[in-house]
Amino acid sequence: MRQLINLEVPYSVAYNPVLLKKEIHTFCNLKLNDDTQYQILKRSIDARSKHIKINLKIEVYINEPIQNNKIVKHYFNVTQAKKEVVIIGAGPAGLFAALRCLELGLKPIVFERGKPVQERRRDLAAIFKQHIINEHSNYCFGEGGAGTYSDGKLYTRSNKRGDINNILETFIYHGAHPDIAIDAHPHIGTNKLPQIITNIKNTILEYGGEVHFNSQLIDINIKQQTISSIQIQNTLTNIINEIHCQNILLATGHSARDIYYLLNKHHILLEAKPFALGVRVEHPQIFIDSIQYKCSSTNELLNKRQLLPPSAYNLTHQSKDYPVYSFCMCPGGIIAPCATGPKEVVTNGWSPSKRNNVYANSGIVVGLNTNDYKQFDNFGPLSGLELQKEFEHKAWIAGGKNLKAPAQNLSDFMQNKISPKLIESSYNTGTTSVNLNNVLGKKITQNLQQAFTAFDQKMKGFISNDAIVVGVESRTSTPVKIPRDKETLQHIQIKNLYPCAEGAGYAGGIMSAAMDGINCVDAIERGG
Repeated sequence: MRQLINLEVPYSVAYNPVLLKKEIHTFCNLKLNDDTQYQILKRSIDARSKHIKINLKIEVYINEPIQNNKIVKHYFNVTQAKKEVVIIGAGPAGLFAALRCLELGLKPIVFERGKPVQERRRDLAAIFKQHIINEHSNYCFGEGGAGTYSDGKLYTRSNKRGDINNILETFIYHGAHPDIAIDAHPHIGTNKLPQIITNIKNTILEYGGEVHFNSQLIDINIKQQTISSIQIQNTLTNIINEIHCQNILLATGHSARDIYYLLNKHHILLEAKPFALGVRVEHPQIFIDSIQYKCSSTNELLNKRQLLPPSAYNLTHQSKDYPVYSFCMCPGGIIAPCATGPKEVVTNGWSPSKRNNVYANSGIVVGLNTNDYKQFDNFGPLSGLELQKEFEHKAWIAGGKNLKAPAQNLSDFMQNKISPKLIESSYNTGTTSVNLNNVLGKKITQNLQQAFTAFDQKMKGFISNDAIVVGVESRTSTPVKIPRDKETLQHIQIKNLYPCAEGAGYAGGIMSAAMDGINCVDAIERGG
């Protein structure tokens, strides 16, 4: 007999298989000789009170063997398929779009400006060791896109955009830990995601799809409101090939600025859109745990940290004019240098799978709107992009005209005071002590200060000189939208162009990007 139950148990029970089995036995009123096995289907932490509870959805198998349903995926060999889909970008949207092509019998041809995972590692190492940015291979560009080396957070509220379980199962099928289908806030980890992304690429190749690295889209040819061909340049040899295309799915991510300039050059309609900009704030992880898990003593903190995962936070504040909120919070994480070109400093965050680094960091950003771009009105739909670039360039200058990031200890930031000595940070290309008001400007600085004051009321001790503020966090989303028809998902002017995911303004993370890639391929299939 099988029984589906919901349990709320202390964390000390939830993470102890022997105690949990006893709890299940009692809850189900089972006999002593009943053979009981169980599978956890969903798990979430309730840390609202000092006595932390774990909410569990469990399938219990009573006197019958447990069923471990192996995930199966059905892909067609598309080597000889007549219908092709050209996909620009091998991030989550592009890769999941390619997998969907295999499910529908379409041939995906993926072009990625960056390098495969293993080769990409060397370019990331050059960022840390030599402060050199490869414009085609960095944290944002390359196999798997920004997500490959930026954590692998899989939490999303976009449950109306597609089948979340399908995305999670696809990751598990390609090597992710099955717990991502259980946890309320699933996370793969930067140390594990590269191999999973490689496995996805291998599936695409195995079933007849194509994946071309070091291959940048540099131009398009338009005839009768349709893209007839594209020009792809090899970033290593500079050789240019013309590729004829039936349909083109544009999944280039929010940092491929050259794509916006290319579309604008061809008078393809673009729109300026709001985006958020701010800083990375880093605290010791043990401090965040002590607050979030409401620990009144060191012993209590140590006991809870033995069983509970490193804690996160989600903070928001609404000032008179702007929302301020935490973004991409990374427990046990690292602040990473994510510039994609020269003379810019950009920060982001990531965590390894165990989230066992000593620091916790989060983007804290101010939600700007298109009225804030007025000084760049002459750039039309690219006005927000120019504002974004200006902040990143200011950060580069303030940091010392290298990849060092401008920074302040948090208490000093609140007083507009340059820190005499910066505390240590996980940002390993280095920090430079500055007054960040000179980088961010009065408007953003004051909104952040107001928000930090509110956050300190919610998390006492948030404002501290044991915390550091590092700038700038500017790539929360694209400041440019590529408009598309709601039904066909084609660009409203170009019939066979499918703007997709984060780079087009239709997604905000790995999960929503993957779902949008799938949705675009489904739209291509419907279009015949």
